Amino acid sequence: MLEVQGLHAYYGKSHVLHGVDLQVGAGEIVALLGRNGSGRSTTAKAIMGLVHREGRVRWKGQDITGLRTYQIARLGLGYVPESRDIFPKLTVAQNLLLGLKGARVRSRWSFEDMYAMFPRLKEREHTEAGVLSGGEQQMLTLCRTIMGDPDLVLIDEPTEGLAPMIVEQVGHFLSTLKERGVSVLLIEQKLTIAMRISDRVLVMGHGSIAFEGSPEALRAHEAVRKEWLEV
Repeated sequence: MLEVQGLHAYYGKSHVLHGVDLQVGAGEIVALLGRNGSGRSTTAKAIMGLVHREGRVRWKGQDITGLRTYQIARLGLGYVPESRDIFPKLTVAQNLLLGLKGARVRSRWSFEDMYAMFPRLKEREHTEAGVLSGGEQQMLTLCRTIMGDPDLVLIDEPTEGLAPMIVEQVGHFLSTLKERGVSVLLIEQKLTIAMRISDRVLVMGHGSIAFEGSPEALRAHEAVRKEWLEV
């Protein structure tokens, strides 16, 4: 579905990505791992057209490299940023409503689906999003993106700073996406959850892919873990 070839990205004169190649297939969870500063978040932003980029990004066979972010989103790619960009003065229900895309007549998802996966959001349905806890805001950000019924979603550090119980809920949420046919490119630092739910893992270092393989292959490759992941 998603094919990235020779992707370079820049912040001003700073050259961050150096020829990233990756693929995400239909109904697949691919984890993008690496230390802070390795280029993981920039990869997601570059795919979505949020930073200056060179190379090629193809979605379902279509070259989307020159498209703007809103055009990419309308083609069925969702993006959950690390910054949890909720609308603080709108309620939980209103934030979810904004996630809907009118062009899609039939969706895989409903409000009931979101509330079933994260019951706390149902309890806070009429609460302004700005007063939610960090974990609740993360739940809301994930669900708002999925309400748009993307075929692939790029998710940046969804478990950052969350309590273990909520981390488990997020893991279940991601597995449910796969069961419903949604592909996921997961940027994550917590190896435990990434290795458990992913079909493939990519390890980044210095703006390029240093390893690609199954979770089992990464577990067996001690040298890669020590060089690119372990502190």
